Amino acid sequence: MFGMSVFHSVLERLKAEQEEGLSDEARDGWRVFGAAPGFVAETSAHTWASRGAVEQAYRALAADERSEPFSMPDYLKRTGLAEVASELALGESETALTLAAKRRRFAAANHPDRLPVEARLNATLRMKLANMLIGEALRRIEKPRVTG
Repeated sequence: MFGMSVFHSVLERLKAEQEEGLSDEARDGWRVFGAAPGFVAETSAHTWASRGAVEQAYRALAADERSEPFSMPDYLKRTGLAEVASELALGESETALTLAAKRRRFAAANHPDRLPVEARLNATLRMKLANMLIGEALRRIEKPRVTG
């Protein structure tokens, strides 16, 4: 089952179990709950038929997703500190609310969990830089200013 996603490996295991059929112990387990043997057989056949349909739909969808190779968007290629800073456009008049909004907007487009595996390294770097820049701006806001 190496080289498969967890979902595919579970589907393969379920398919193998379906082919083996229910063991006597499994049938006896259903009787404990008060279900008639005919009910168990009908339910099991219906359940396995549904799982087969779900498996086919999932595999068809997965094939569609893999049909187009991933190409890195230009914005994800900009991983320099100055490039990320210019995208954030942090100014002197920023407040904690505006900084939080900029962080959310940046994360919506750049968070590694929302992107394909191929883009996660760049996205992680961009998020680290943005968090560092926004964190520094927040520290400047929160720091009491000395007058005198």
